[in-house]
Amino acid sequence: MMTASPLTDIRGVIRHNEPMAKHTSWRVGGVAKLFFQPADIDDLAQFLRQLPTAEFVYWLGLGSNLLVRDGGIEGTVICTTDALTGMQQNDGTLRVEAGVPCAKIARYGVKNHLVGGEFFIGIPGTMGGALAMNAGAFGGETWRLVAAVETLDRDGQRHLRLPEEYQISYRRVESPVADECFVAAHLKLDSGDSTKSAAQIKELLDRRNQTQPTGQHSCGSVFKNPPGDFAARLIESCGLKGYRMGGACVSEKHANFIINTGSANATDIEKLIVYVQETVKRQTGVTLIPEVRIVGKQQGGAIIHG
Repeated sequence: MMTASPLTDIRGVIRHNEPMAKHTSWRVGGVAKLFFQPADIDDLAQFLRQLPTAEFVYWLGLGSNLLVRDGGIEGTVICTTDALTGMQQNDGTLRVEAGVPCAKIARYGVKNHLVGGEFFIGIPGTMGGALAMNAGAFGGETWRLVAAVETLDRDGQRHLRLPEEYQISYRRVESPVADECFVAAHLKLDSGDSTKSAAQIKELLDRRNQTQPTGQHSCGSVFKNPPGDFAARLIESCGLKGYRMGGACVSEKHANFIINTGSANATDIEKLIVYVQETVKRQTGVTLIPEVRIVGKQQGGAIIHG
């Protein structure tokens, strides 16, 4: 639980009992006990120094890879979106703070004649989230471009770490130190022809619009692709396209997307995730692993921190 002492010298925004449905792309979820949006990295460090070490902290970007249960989060949510938004070129790398949307990185590259980050246009989250899960799209992966990362620990101390300090795999990153958060990345992008980059980004966006349910409330891909196969193919092969539970529905356009049709709650979505897993396992023998993070507590139930 939070200390009874007031937080001091904080310049960012602090809210209590903040509805998480306002901050997730599924537009569902209960309230967060404490919600903080820092003014900058120094403000974030000051905030972390005052949190009890036992306090559960969840880091939030655009909320595109997140399901918050209806009972909400008994802890602190730190939102980097519209907060840690710096980007600048320096010594052959592009320094990107954790709150920068990935699509903005791709467009920055086009504007500044940097190539290699075009795939970021297909990642619906922020730099911090992309680092935390080694996000990828269209064959590209985040950590292939990382030269170094900046982190903060729970004492508000800043660290510069190299990729070899982490265990990195498909949609998974293991940190060498517990309770450090990413606040910036230094990306290796080459100088190149921005005309070709712009054309590639347009092609990727066109492909996404043709194959994914853009413009609808979803989290992006729900499940990781199993080795040598695709989650969407397996789900479709089980006849689950269009399957509904309450207001949650498996997309007719892309089977690895679950849509909030307008009336879903988090329980509907989680039940549908479990049903898809069980059906695919029963019919194909393959266990689908969720890519989306599920946090919080069931309505009236136990606290589960994802």
